[in-house]
Amino acid sequence: MRKIKIKKWKSKFPKYDDEGKIVGTEEKDEDLLVAMNVLIANKKPEEMTRGLDKFRTFGRLSKAFDKADKTGTLELEEVDYKFLKETIEKDIPASWGMNQNIMEAIEEFLEAKSEN
Repeated sequence: MRKIKIKKWKSKFPKYDDEGKIVGTEEKDEDLLVAMNVLIANKKPEEMTRGLDKFRTFGRLSKAFDKADKTGTLELEEVDYKFLKETIEKDIPASWGMNQNIMEAIEEFLEAKSEN
């Protein structure tokens, strides 16, 4: 089991008017869970894992993310941690490294120690 504390931060995004023109910025709450959801959702369809085992993996991840959203701590079984770690190692956009908050959250995730 791995336990990862979920840090929260605010990020600024462009604010658009009805015509699609940028009219300013707005702040949105983000955290490791948001980043992981974006990372998983942006996988190419042909690279998305399939089958009953991965179906169950995603079910466990969904429950773990929901619980973490309430408790502030992401608790993952080793197999689920490994899946997310491999996803980060393979698919994380390099440009995310320019966001210090995401950088710190991902590094903390990767450094999480196993608790037996």
